[in-house]
Amino acid sequence: MGDRAEELRGRIRLWLVIFIVGLVLGGATALPLETELNWLARIAASSPNSGLSRWISSVHEGLAETNARYPFLAYGTDWLAFAHFVIAVAFVGPYRNPVKNVWVIEFGMIACAMVVPFALLAGAVRGIPFGWRLIDCSFGVFGILPLWACRIWIKKLERLSYGA
Repeated sequence: MGDRAEELRGRIRLWLVIFIVGLVLGGATALPLETELNWLARIAASSPNSGLSRWISSVHEGLAETNARYPFLAYGTDWLAFAHFVIAVAFVGPYRNPVKNVWVIEFGMIACAMVVPFALLAGAVRGIPFGWRLIDCSFGVFGILPLWACRIWIKKLERLSYGA
């Protein structure tokens, strides 16, 4: 029982660290948006007639103009970053005690599932191109996979530890 339980704990912890790092990096990228879009616009300029290049250029222009005239609006993305950091902290609970905190994993899975309809609907309302909305949806799809695996392993760990 001990070796198998430790193997499961190690696997759970590894995937939770990957998930936590992803949340933190996702949040960190919400802070320097104008700089990131500037770099991306320069790269996209190598194929200026593509739809993606035009979209990136348009987004960069809109963000730069907004930041120049209304810099306080960027405070919203600062809070988006903060939310990523706070959510990442919640996953420390399952890292420390996966069985007791499996609800955090389930919460994360629900949140990941909610990304898809939210990105599709809110993106349509805001005029976001469909391909870009699919990229946003991918965060929910790829986010749920490690959490799903962790939930399966946690249930196995629970059976090993408590005979449930």
